[in-house]
Amino acid sequence: MTVRVATLGFPRIGARRELKKALESFWAGTSAESELQHIAAHLRNEAWAKQKAEGADILPSNDFSFYDHVLDTSAMVGAIPKIYGPVADKIDLTTYFAIARGRQTNGASKSSEESCSCGHGDHGKGIDVPAAEMTKWFDTNYHFLVPEFTKDQTFKLTSTKVLDEYREARAKGFETRPVLLGPLSFLLLGKSHGETFDRLELLGKILPVYTQVLNDLHKEGADWVQIDEPVLVLDLDESAKTAFRQAYQTLTSSVPSLKLMLTTYFGALGDNLETALSLPVHGLHVDLVRAPEQLDEILAKARPDLLLSLGVIDGRNIWKADLNTLLKKLEPVAAKRDLILAPSCSLLHTPIDLERETALDPDVKSWLAFAVQKIAELATLAKALNQGADSVRDKLAENESAIKSRKSSKKIHNPAVKERIAQKDPNLAKRKSPFPTRQKAQEETLHLPLFPTTTIGSFPQTADVRKARAQHAKGELSTADYNAFLEKQTSDAISWQEEVGLDVLVHGEFERNDMVQYFGEKLSGFVFTKHAWVQSYGSRYVRPPIIFGDVTRPSPMTLEWWRFAQSCTKKPVKGMLTGPVTILNWSFVRDDQPRSVTCRQIAFAIRDEVQDLEKAGCQVIQIDEAALREGLPLRRKDWEHYLNWAVESFRVTSSGVEDKTQIHTHMCYSEFNDIIDAISAMDTDVISIETARSKMELLGAFTHHHYPSEIGPGVYDIHSPRVPSIEEMVDLLKEAEKKVNRRQLWVNPDCGLKTRRWEEVKPAIVNMVEAAHRLRG
Repeated sequence: MTVRVATLGFPRIGARRELKKALESFWAGTSAESELQHIAAHLRNEAWAKQKAEGADILPSNDFSFYDHVLDTSAMVGAIPKIYGPVADKIDLTTYFAIARGRQTNGASKSSEESCSCGHGDHGKGIDVPAAEMTKWFDTNYHFLVPEFTKDQTFKLTSTKVLDEYREARAKGFETRPVLLGPLSFLLLGKSHGETFDRLELLGKILPVYTQVLNDLHKEGADWVQIDEPVLVLDLDESAKTAFRQAYQTLTSSVPSLKLMLTTYFGALGDNLETALSLPVHGLHVDLVRAPEQLDEILAKARPDLLLSLGVIDGRNIWKADLNTLLKKLEPVAAKRDLILAPSCSLLHTPIDLERETALDPDVKSWLAFAVQKIAELATLAKALNQGADSVRDKLAENESAIKSRKSSKKIHNPAVKERIAQKDPNLAKRKSPFPTRQKAQEETLHLPLFPTTTIGSFPQTADVRKARAQHAKGELSTADYNAFLEKQTSDAISWQEEVGLDVLVHGEFERNDMVQYFGEKLSGFVFTKHAWVQSYGSRYVRPPIIFGDVTRPSPMTLEWWRFAQSCTKKPVKGMLTGPVTILNWSFVRDDQPRSVTCRQIAFAIRDEVQDLEKAGCQVIQIDEAALREGLPLRRKDWEHYLNWAVESFRVTSSGVEDKTQIHTHMCYSEFNDIIDAISAMDTDVISIETARSKMELLGAFTHHHYPSEIGPGVYDIHSPRVPSIEEMVDLLKEAEKKVNRRQLWVNPDCGLKTRRWEEVKPAIVNMVEAAHRLRG
């Protein structure tokens, strides 16, 4: 029996973020499409070579993307919403990026960035279109562009990207297994536009395009194609299961000599296992990191000729695998059948190479594995299974030493932290009075108008801000001079907010590198990297903190900057904090204790900060839980347990304040209907949510639930460079008034403004304030 190593996908961004720089240069109009394509080709070639050098036998192609692989699939099948123009025979980059980022030309308020980027093949047409709706990819921090379908939807092949990149790899000497997002996942992850209908009705229309793609790949020489169907780990009804059987019978019979590897990840197949095993595919990949318990049942029920791909290395976290323990579990399986060993999912969600991290604590570094190291781990396992453990004895011994070192390290455990979070006092997570009482106290304290205006927290991190931060980090700018620079940025931001008429101000967060990293750097139990970037969306990359030990707050984290900002104005300035669930979900979290325990530790640290802010006179405190829904388990049966500890952790942070102190929270792209009871249970005074791209659709959940607190539905999409008009925002607010009592409504952008430019932000906020004034009138 033979064991081989496969990767399901590799990070696209480049070890030095080459793709980010190339994209932003192209969008700014300072480089041509040919240069962008050249850099992309270099990154693909580099990725194939690196994976092969580390021991991967099966390499993916078409895992690269300029923005998002789901958008790539929409481009492949011609599923382009009408607002972006007629569907051509081939989708060009101008249309592709318009869907991703919006497009605005010949407008008085367009930004310099966008006026350039739209000049590529579109100069002077006077186009103003918003970006497509974006949401989270399952329970990850990766965002995808939501496909949009109409009842009369048609499909046709409008992108040959998958074939082009397969050919490109072969020309470079790499035989690859092309990757496609499967037709069922593509349809089920999309949304209906206009008349409501069952998206599965479109299956018969889209399958001919998939068949054409598979035929083209086979004619070009491909033996295998990887088809990702991650929705198989979700709750599916019988109609969806029937559609799976129909779809794969069609695909395999249309190209009978091409082998399909059906790929699932992020959880157990569960009650979809019978469906997956009934499909006439040639291989099946399963996630044995998230769901190791499913292996025995799969082995018992899988037909003998089905090639199993076992996801035994964590594709979403950064801890070394226990290779010796894995080897013992895999040996009896490998003795009976051919196997493929793989990461649990695409390595898109992990940093590229640990070796670039030369400043990490040596002990912590010895416990980690990034994408490159994970492939090496798989290669070690495969060699041990093929040639015997003695063939890799030194590597297994080294791995065993690291695993033992981590378990016994005194750097991880803090008895005082464990004792504190064991407190059972129910009042720790309970506000002093119900919301109506608090609302009255806050009205008497804050004296805010109808439709109060605010922003979510951050203002643009300009080149000057980033340069000053870098200089300070290198010792080229003294702490005194750096603080003076930040004070000037903050006071200017406060003055500008007063000038344009915002009601509740923010200090702008110029001192913060990231909404999670900033807090992690001030808490114990965290370490940070220099180069461990992962993609969030498009050219937006983050370096998630690593939580390796027990968490405490040695000293106040935000107090002094809030005090300075408040000293610049008589208007209320929000204290800005990131909530415990978001810090948890946007970090690489230790896997040696339940996530709920780590979250509770963070909650007590944030609680201390909240109380310090209130004592200093802060009247409005925002505790962002942008990622609350992101951590929601994929199966409904597991939701209650997660939501109970997540909501309790938030309430621990916020419940120690007086009634007159107004607690805000913010949530990013989410489908709120499913968790609206939990959101209500958070017992905040104001919640702001992202609704601009969905045209207030997401507000419906709060309407049907009769949400009692105040709500700020975003009227300005900050993920796009376009500047919405006053009329557009007024229309959104009027739509919001149909769903929520106007007394409850706040006016704010969708999210923080860190990634935007002042040239876009200033006119957009001016328009937003004017829209609120018109509604008051």
